Amino acid sequence: MAAIEERTFKRQDGRDKVTGSGRYTGDLQLTGMASCKFRYATVASARITRIDTSKAEALPGVFAVVTHADVPDKGYGEYLDDHRLFVKDRVCFEGDIIAAVAAVSDEVAEQACALIEVDLEPLPVVNDLEAALEPGSPLVHPDWESFTEAYEMVRGGNDACHSSVTHGDVEAGMAAADHVVKERYVADMSHAAPIEPRAIAAEWHGEQVTIWSSTQVPFAARAGVCETLELAQNQVRVIVTHLGGGFGGKCGFHFEAHVAAVARKAGRPVKLVFSRKEEFLLPDHRREGMVIELETGVKSDGTITAKRGRLLIDNGAYTADAGFFPEMACMHAIGPYAVPAVDMHAHLVYTNHQPSGSVRAPTAPQANWASEMHMDSLAREIGMDPVAFRLKNIVRSGGQTATGQTLDPHGAPECIENAAEMIGWGQELPEDEAMGLAIGWWPSFGSSSGAYIKFNGDGSATIITGAQECGSGAVMALPRLAADQLGMQPEDFSIVYQDTESGPWDMGASGSQTTFNNGRAVVAAANEIRDRLLDMAAEKLEAAKGDLELVDGKVQVKGSPEKHVTIAELAGEAAGGAQLLAAGSTEPPSAPELEGSACIGRMGMDSWVAPGFFCHAVHVKVDRETGVTRVLKVAAAHDSGTIVNPIGAEGQVEGGVVMGIGQALLEGNRISEDGNMLGAGLLEYKLQTMSDIPPIEIRFVGPPAENAGPMGAKTIAEPPSVPTLAAVGNAIRGATGAAVRELPMTPNRVWKAMR
Repeated sequence: MAAIEERTFKRQDGRDKVTGSGRYTGDLQLTGMASCKFRYATVASARITRIDTSKAEALPGVFAVVTHADVPDKGYGEYLDDHRLFVKDRVCFEGDIIAAVAAVSDEVAEQACALIEVDLEPLPVVNDLEAALEPGSPLVHPDWESFTEAYEMVRGGNDACHSSVTHGDVEAGMAAADHVVKERYVADMSHAAPIEPRAIAAEWHGEQVTIWSSTQVPFAARAGVCETLELAQNQVRVIVTHLGGGFGGKCGFHFEAHVAAVARKAGRPVKLVFSRKEEFLLPDHRREGMVIELETGVKSDGTITAKRGRLLIDNGAYTADAGFFPEMACMHAIGPYAVPAVDMHAHLVYTNHQPSGSVRAPTAPQANWASEMHMDSLAREIGMDPVAFRLKNIVRSGGQTATGQTLDPHGAPECIENAAEMIGWGQELPEDEAMGLAIGWWPSFGSSSGAYIKFNGDGSATIITGAQECGSGAVMALPRLAADQLGMQPEDFSIVYQDTESGPWDMGASGSQTTFNNGRAVVAAANEIRDRLLDMAAEKLEAAKGDLELVDGKVQVKGSPEKHVTIAELAGEAAGGAQLLAAGSTEPPSAPELEGSACIGRMGMDSWVAPGFFCHAVHVKVDRETGVTRVLKVAAAHDSGTIVNPIGAEGQVEGGVVMGIGQALLEGNRISEDGNMLGAGLLEYKLQTMSDIPPIEIRFVGPPAENAGPMGAKTIAEPPSVPTLAAVGNAIRGATGAAVRELPMTPNRVWKAMR
């Protein structure tokens, strides 16, 4: 593993967060601020015949009621414009927003919402993923053909988006196999469940609006407000205070425009804070439910000959940012294996459910869970050790993926070997205990990014970035990168972020991209300032520029450290630091070449830039009488290229493992026959607690990445949440002899599988 020299430093947001003094959007108070609440649909599918807001408007303490009539009549969506701010004539899920109210208090706003009269004509509910694709099925959106799409998408009816990977002769591969295994897996939907519920506030000054939002993607939020309210970008400012967790659930454009529209009509600042129930019911906060069917041929020596599959992904009522889910699901269902023939199809299916969205590593935990449990089934079928089976079929460095991409040097085999070693693979265990293992991969999402660095006269400096801090500490890697380039300490840099008016555009805290993209921009800016410092020092020291180095806050002559000048001195002489101002702007690494004919309905993610690899192994104990599963230990090995912030990277892996255990064993929501969510809230939706968390051993392996982020860094935030589910499922099978093919693998499901 390559890593920047380990240096500890204080997180700049650490004191605020550990002392409770940090201010979040929900804490914001502005003069004359009103409370905002939404009137939601309470059924999953219906036609609206009448909306009457007169009683709500007449209630004392109400400042404004907003419906579809108060905003531009236009659709929006990152991939398909299938959504509107307020429902106009058709309810498509429980939680569809019919109106919004601004009032003197939450209580009055809620009373007003209850007074809004809505007449509904029931419509058929689309619940079942397979039935939704059958000819003649009721359509969630009868006008689907009118939706404008941002990319060339393969779609039709309730099939919002179809992607596939086809490669080689699958029929011949199946015929050549000694064994063929076919299985079906079903995953319930789950949730991001951040500590902080979503909160949004808005205040107008003339024709300009300032919005405070608990969003991971302030620039995307701004773009959504501009699109739906028909405003120019210089009319909208989005600020994020501290963000109490996101996990992808706060990605995308959500409710900023709703609150802005209410504030404009009310003529005063307005704030919306969600309840925990709203966090569960409202759009784009949930991990998608899936049906996964896999069939694989394998020879007796362990060589995979062919693989086919079909994945149905619950899109919910609106597509939001889920348009890329099918292509991601295809790649995870195939896995990082050398499969000579593939026929994999994934469908994003409209239902009358809550829309799905980018919860940490979208589609990967479920698809990987099915694929890696399927790999264990294959190993069992031929009597081969699961570790040896994976090592035999893993795509090696220089090998090709199913899409024809040639992989740069990577550490996937080392991940498998290290995870097995750490967990003690092969040791004898009590009858009710077993070990399980799973591997996977995840792309490094490349995007353009920018950053500024400006020096002060005392030699301290500020990084101004569009990157977003969502609680993970990802932006704290930026001072480490700048300090490494300039021979300084991370504490020498302050950070300004989370404001669309001050920082350059950034895609936000999503896709494990902060270090990968914004880190390169920071390095570019630091290198420009480094060059200026060397020029200034060369003149002052009367030395050749090539003979100088930056070390410990000074520029010195190589081999003669007594001949030096401090960076503080140079900054003071550079017009009080004003001349030490630089901007770094970088384009993403180019995508590797591949066989494009192998893919249809894809939007560019078939070519994975600098993929990260990982393997998790677990040790579990299963109570055979109750089906209760206890994870005793987790071993996690990751190839993430160069590790820029070792402490932060370990924290990401630990958090991902805990999230994975919860989704494996506890977390899931079911939908009633009428389309309503069952158990919306933390009383019934169970999360891991500290007492549930096992020891977690972590190793980073593999070489610095080529064509990657700064210093060879690759993706780190999303991968840890992916393989733990399958590793737990495989261990449960080892301990009980029964495969649980429903997710989450609750005690009841484990108990039933054993009977």
